[in-house]
Amino acid sequence: MKYPTLQEEKRLWKRGYKYVACLDEAGRGPLAAPVVAAAVIFKNPKFQIQNLRIKDSKQLSAKRREELFKILTKNPQIEWGIGRVSEKVIDKINILEATKLAMKKAIQKLNKKPKFLIIDGNFKINSSISQKSIIKADEKVFSCAIASILAKVYRDKIMRRYHQKYPQYGFDRHKGYPTKLHRKMLKKYGPCEIHRRTFKPVKACKSKKFLLN
Repeated sequence: MKYPTLQEEKRLWKRGYKYVACLDEAGRGPLAAPVVAAAVIFKNPKFQIQNLRIKDSKQLSAKRREELFKILTKNPQIEWGIGRVSEKVIDKINILEATKLAMKKAIQKLNKKPKFLIIDGNFKINSSISQKSIIKADEKVFSCAIASILAKVYRDKIMRRYHQKYPQYGFDRHKGYPTKLHRKMLKKYGPCEIHRRTFKPVKACKSKKFLLN
């Protein structure tokens, strides 16, 4: 199995970009709740970090993601920031623009201002910072893989909290994604306050009253 490498970061470091921030998101596809982005600056790579077998978050179990989240967020060689954009804003500006906004918020949370951005995807964000988009960067670029883990674990925690408020939807199980269970509960109960009203499966239930509690 191929693991993400530091080739992209090292290439930029050699070109004089001391702080390279890599970005990824979690939550573009769900029907509910926020989209979350993480920005990661990896400094002076050490063998023990690489030896953790970092992979794209989708290729890891939930338990392994949680373990890595604790290790990575405490490591002094990693600087990170999280940005989130609510479902209400998603409905106003669309999910792509909300994703870009979440990434900009994540960058703002960094202590050091990055000199270059590597973005997972095929889009760029409105910023004066030089940047490069790479499709499936979370499978290829080491720092993007870390960002994918941080964003995913952070958002999953949000969804588990929402499950306490809206237990009928099973948010702790599907995290808001349009699974068979979620669609079934959506049809049964109608959308709740955190559902994205502009998404088709939610719009299809517009005849039902939105649950506010």
